Amino acid sequence: MSAPLLSVRDLSVTFDVPRKGAMPWTPPQKLRAVQDISFDLKAGETLGVVGESGSGKSTLARAVIGTIPASSGRVVWQGTELTGLSVAARRKHRAEVQMVFQDPLAALNPRMTVGEIIAEPLRTHRDVTRDEARRASQEMMERVGLLPNLVNRYPHEFSGGQCQRIGIARALILEPRLLICDEPVSALDASVQAQVVNLLRRLGREMGLAMIFIAHDLSVVRHVSDRIMVMYLGRKMEEGAAREVVGAPLHPYAKALISAIPRPDPTRKRARIALEGELPSPLAPPSGCVFHTRCPVARPDCSAGAPALAEPAPGRMVACPYHSEPVRAAVNS
Repeated sequence: MSAPLLSVRDLSVTFDVPRKGAMPWTPPQKLRAVQDISFDLKAGETLGVVGESGSGKSTLARAVIGTIPASSGRVVWQGTELTGLSVAARRKHRAEVQMVFQDPLAALNPRMTVGEIIAEPLRTHRDVTRDEARRASQEMMERVGLLPNLVNRYPHEFSGGQCQRIGIARALILEPRLLICDEPVSALDASVQAQVVNLLRRLGREMGLAMIFIAHDLSVVRHVSDRIMVMYLGRKMEEGAAREVVGAPLHPYAKALISAIPRPDPTRKRARIALEGELPSPLAPPSGCVFHTRCPVARPDCSAGAPALAEPAPGRMVACPYHSEPVRAAVNS
């Protein structure tokens, strides 16, 4: 087997949060946004990361790319460990790992033309002339479905879907090996979402891209991903091949997420698993299994200690000793 392109081992991210109303010298609270996440990513493979808002998906992506520091763990890129490297030392790796952000308009500089925005990474990391950068921008615009003659327009003159295509073009102009997509379609209309997802799938195949695709919508992730990792409150709940996770989820949380995917045919009803309560605060996570306060199959011992990840089948990982217990549906939809 070939070595993975990206290897993440026991990655954790912790933030210090000041206590409300406390004295300045009072020790801050610890917010554990990501806890002990491990995964491998091969060249050309797409890993979907799903979970509710606040589950640590975006923090994980930013720790991998290096925009926020990891508290512990390792990020290994093609055999080189990136954690602990200085900003200057990581600079040469940034051209190979690019990111597409959630809000397409907010991610673009309103004072720069589209051509300047797309060419900015090229002029930062490569020794190219202004004319060469402009030609490369126009070629990439055409590749993502934008008219090259719009190169001198500004972001506010484009729709949300077009702005996201600009963001994708900017990320791909350096021909990276890994593209991290942080909820790239959540701010777009449903019809535009499909266009952007299909664009990412096509470009991924054409360029041999590895991708980490972050979303809270499993109906989108299952069409893009080879594997899916389910996160809850900073921890990994389940991981496996996309078809297996969506078709036969193991963890009770994953089962609830799958049951919430809307059906295209409203006449075909199915049982839906309704979770009670809200996502707990990461400042005060539940003891033991962080999902036990909302879990429909929780046992008294679930609050005693965090369950270890088990491998019930080759390529499947689940953090629940009672994953084989049936989950009773609460609502029909």
